[in-house]
Amino acid sequence: MNVSRENDPDFTGCPDRRDTGSEKWDRWAGRDILPLWVADMDLRAPEVVLDAIRGRVDHGVFGYTHEPPGFAPALTDHLAARHGWIVDPAAIIGTPGVVTGLSVTARLLADADDEILTFTPVYPPFLTLPGLAGRRCVRVPLAQGPAAWTIDWDAVEAAITSKSKLFWLCHPHNPTGTVFGCAELLRLADTAERHGLTVVSDEIWSDLLLDDSLQHIPFASLDHPAARRAITLVAPSKTWNLAGLGCAAAIVPDPTHRRQWRAAGGGLVPMVNPLGYAAAEAAWRHGDDWRRRLIAVLRGHRDLLLAAVARIPGLTCVAPQATYLAWIDCRDTGVADPQAACEAAGLGPSDGREFSAPGFIRLNLACPTPRLEEALRRLANAFPT
Repeated sequence: MNVSRENDPDFTGCPDRRDTGSEKWDRWAGRDILPLWVADMDLRAPEVVLDAIRGRVDHGVFGYTHEPPGFAPALTDHLAARHGWIVDPAAIIGTPGVVTGLSVTARLLADADDEILTFTPVYPPFLTLPGLAGRRCVRVPLAQGPAAWTIDWDAVEAAITSKSKLFWLCHPHNPTGTVFGCAELLRLADTAERHGLTVVSDEIWSDLLLDDSLQHIPFASLDHPAARRAITLVAPSKTWNLAGLGCAAAIVPDPTHRRQWRAAGGGLVPMVNPLGYAAAEAAWRHGDDWRRRLIAVLRGHRDLLLAAVARIPGLTCVAPQATYLAWIDCRDTGVADPQAACEAAGLGPSDGREFSAPGFIRLNLACPTPRLEEALRRLANAFPT
């Protein structure tokens, strides 16, 4: 059925999430604050996914579960169809989430006090997980331009030391929405090879590119020695709104690392639950029509956001190329604490300080259009002219 983004029934409403244990909606419970912070969507998951979950529930047994036989083939077929990347199904390991996968790589591939490099600003666990594993986080700032965030290669080289072991790459990038191109990825691969770094690439946003002219290139798909040893983390959770089901995949090319994967979790990493596996397989197999219609909605929401920001003096936002997140620079507004100003106006974004970027906010655009329009009215009230 051909429908416009304004009346597509899958994206026009959302069940009330209050009093459901929602992390997103409980943050400001009891206050008139619209929560547009944590990266889940105020949209129902696709019916094809819900049907798969119902079918698994009807089985009625929920014992300890490793990867079911359809999980890896569903992912490999999806990666081949969407990104032209041929992956050995034997390299795929189910994991409860991308954050869990990052934690495992810190323990598997680096020793105590070794360094893990990452671009900033970045999704907060990239900054906190190394320390929790007894490793050091080294922050490499991206360069902010008027139309794009780019890699400062001099900063990359200056950050690398003899203790540097891993480069955690967020690709596409959260929070800026940047899609790294082939030339940038190859240069990063050259740098990794020259310094003996292993790249761990979080590609959870790879199915939510907003521009048809762009292509996601999996880092590990490059024809390069550094790419052939890279570990890739993917999940259906952002694209099909399945974060609470806790199912992701690590693509680990080295057989020795695969054998050591669970032990590297230190006994803290549980098995993936069976409903998560069922949902992931259904999303990768049957969710592409829903994904394409979602992207049409998100493009419209990006346009609304950019138009709203342009009307507010002092705010700027580089148009995101991917994700459903907007990374907004508030530093020229004269407002000392943008997060507090937004909350006072009834809007709950993510605070840029958590991403190593004070003066910024991150706004989640994945909600019904009327809710976003109300959020943008509150954004304008937070920064009055």
